[in-house]
Amino acid sequence: MRFLFLCVVTFLTGLQAYAATPVQQYTMPNGLNIMLMEAHHVPMVAMKLVIPAGSRFDAKGRGGSAALLASMLVDHTAQHDYLAWAEKLDDASIRLASSVDKEGLFLSLTVLKEAVDEGMDALSEALLQPGWDKQRFKLMQDNTLSALTKAREDAARFAALAQGELLFPDHPYGHPSSGTLDSVKALTLSDLKALYAKQVKPVGATLAISGDMTMQEAVQWAQAYLGRWHGEPAVALADIAQPEPAKQKHIHHVMDKHQMLVEWVRLGPSRHDDDYITMMVLNHMLGGGGFGSQLMEEIREKRGLTYGVYSYFQPYETHGPYIIRLQTRADQANEAEGVLRQVLKSLSVGKINQDMLDKSKQNLIGSFAQRMDSNRERVSLLAMMGFYRRPLDYLENWTASVKSVTLADVVRAAEAYLQPDDWKSIWVGPENKLK
Repeated sequence: MRFLFLCVVTFLTGLQAYAATPVQQYTMPNGLNIMLMEAHHVPMVAMKLVIPAGSRFDAKGRGGSAALLASMLVDHTAQHDYLAWAEKLDDASIRLASSVDKEGLFLSLTVLKEAVDEGMDALSEALLQPGWDKQRFKLMQDNTLSALTKAREDAARFAALAQGELLFPDHPYGHPSSGTLDSVKALTLSDLKALYAKQVKPVGATLAISGDMTMQEAVQWAQAYLGRWHGEPAVALADIAQPEPAKQKHIHHVMDKHQMLVEWVRLGPSRHDDDYITMMVLNHMLGGGGFGSQLMEEIREKRGLTYGVYSYFQPYETHGPYIIRLQTRADQANEAEGVLRQVLKSLSVGKINQDMLDKSKQNLIGSFAQRMDSNRERVSLLAMMGFYRRPLDYLENWTASVKSVTLADVVRAAEAYLQPDDWKSIWVGPENKLK
């Protein structure tokens, strides 16, 4: 028991230390934004570079360009083929990875403090000296096509395509980040080079750092390895039109399965929405809080209609998708959807009490504290803050912001976002004549 007590005290003390650690910011002469949270208890440094070159910057009909570009950047360089590059990274125990979402292209670096020079050298080489090897591009293109072909059997893949059709018709958010079979087949190496030349610039980009490093060291290393990177992107992150959802209300993609995937979707808040924190609390109450959520209680616990149901929203520079998802037996899809509608209706008319609100806020605050105990999670939060221009005290004030959400706030947000008739539905599964 004494050991457990000491562990809890140590854990809480560590969280308090992170909460008190200020986020530091510096803008380099080339426009690159540096965000730093010092953490000197472990001799590791985690970095995440985010650039406004995600899939919404893909040229029309060239979906998947950003995803393939991200893969190419960390696969090889102009100086090293893929085998020599892998050996170089392995020799210095450098973890270098890439990814994309709708808006950002990410390069992630994790190194020991003693190997920061080697790590920054590798990051700089990957970013500034792309290799453009035709054979490696063809291999990655073929692998992507194979994955997309296999995904034809995945109900969630078709649901994602339907989300784009319903919420983002003729909008840059509309296509999947990985592209489609047709768009990836059409890609050439020139498409990747064009995207790189237009968007991979330091202005609007953020280098987030968490670990055993001071701001003085961060600036020195960034200047030494990224100081020669120059330019502004052709399209800024903020240059995005508001999405206009389709009038269509329902899509049913027929698949030969026993289960029915049911999704309800609508537009949710943006990163800059005044009610963003309120919506986090409300969504936790609705379906983001696991077994404590209203959807889980009503659809699974009381009626046994599904193994799991959850809700989440994905905020972007402008309004992203708000999604409720469940899977159930095909013959129960109508019943499960009816209960989902009832839950939304109940919350939208203000049937929310203080106890529901308090539990939601307590769960959110507890999960946030756990995220702050991870270098990888902290650097992701810092990257988000810098990329979306959140205030430096965003993390410091996050818990207080959640605590400040009132019952009136969530009732107002529920009325705005949870009206059942404002949602669109997606079914992926067998034919259902009852719909």
